[in-house]
Amino acid sequence: MQDAAFARYDETDDARFYVQPRLVEHIDDGAIAAVIELHREIFPAGGVILDCMSSWVSHLPPDVDYASVVGLGMNATELAANPRLDRYLVHDLNKDPTLPFEDATFDGIEICVSIQYLQNPVAVLADLARVAKPGAPIVISFSNRCFPTKAVAIWQQLSNHEHGRLVRSYLEATERWDAIAIVDRCAPVPGGPPRRDPLYAVIARAGAA
Repeated sequence: MQDAAFARYDETDDARFYVQPRLVEHIDDGAIAAVIELHREIFPAGGVILDCMSSWVSHLPPDVDYASVVGLGMNATELAANPRLDRYLVHDLNKDPTLPFEDATFDGIEICVSIQYLQNPVAVLADLARVAKPGAPIVISFSNRCFPTKAVAIWQQLSNHEHGRLVRSYLEATERWDAIAIVDRCAPVPGGPPRRDPLYAVIARAGAA
């Protein structure tokens, strides 16, 4: 992958872009319901969960208890407002793709509608495999929305279905994730709210160290 693929229209410091809290939903209620159900299916109850690239909401099922939920994001005000987080850290993954956690810490990892902003996604995903317990799942979900000035060029050049293949290629390039699968969750959740936004995800399991 060439560097130009990960260029952005706005190359100013990300800290400036994220300094203003954005306490809004980035996908509609139907897509939110879909990602919540996906997390319910994949993440183990009672586990330690990392919400990577987190904000003021984690889209975890409200009726499931986890041992702890840790948030890592760019805006302290958003993270402090997130009721699901037991603790949080502000960390810029585009400046430093190394996660500030010990090896084999987490039972599950989510990246929700944010993968398009990573300029070195393979390095970040490789280090996420380090902090995941062997066999722990990662759920990388995405829709058709983004901040276009901060999304990398290659993301904006591809279709929704091509996004899934791109994310799968990131995971494969790390050589640290197994059982990689692309899933389509565009169908409405039974009994859930109507939807306009699509919802896709790539799921994988951390390999043995």
